[in-house]
Amino acid sequence: MKKINLYSDKLNLQRFAGADVDSTQGLVATGTKLEMAQPGDTTTYTEVADVKTIPALGGSPQEVDVTTLADTRAKQIEGIEAATTAAFSVQYKGPSWNAVEAKAGDRQQYNWRVTYPDGMVATFTGSFTIQFGEVAVNGALTYTITVTISDGPNFTTSPSTGASSGK
Repeated sequence: MKKINLYSDKLNLQRFAGADVDSTQGLVATGTKLEMAQPGDTTTYTEVADVKTIPALGGSPQEVDVTTLADTRAKQIEGIEAATTAAFSVQYKGPSWNAVEAKAGDRQQYNWRVTYPDGMVATFTGSFTIQFGEVAVNGALTYTITVTISDGPNFTTSPSTGASSGK
């Protein structure tokens, strides 16, 4: 049987697989993963399989109006950050669906972690619901996990190697 090389020596797939990724020139999303842990457990995370999209994480502060009668224009300052929701698109596969669907809508505060290819991590806490996606001819089955974030997200810096940013 002839041995077939499925990849080139020039294509290093491991470049996107760990914290040794040099992200100083930018980064592709390949290798980003979503994980969840049981309420109260911040150490034992399980990957939510086959995630297709990770939403924007973070929030905008609410605006607090501090305009007085002496002002000629409205003035505002930053207030507290508004709680948000995050909707993750997931490719349907029976076993991963079964694991998530069994917990959806139970109003428990699960711990969530998004790990980016260069090792940066975002953690947050929240309950979640799921919604099965639209079904179409010749279309992939998907579902959406919507997390109502009650705490976070909190980001840890990337341990990425590479040149200094010069800041």
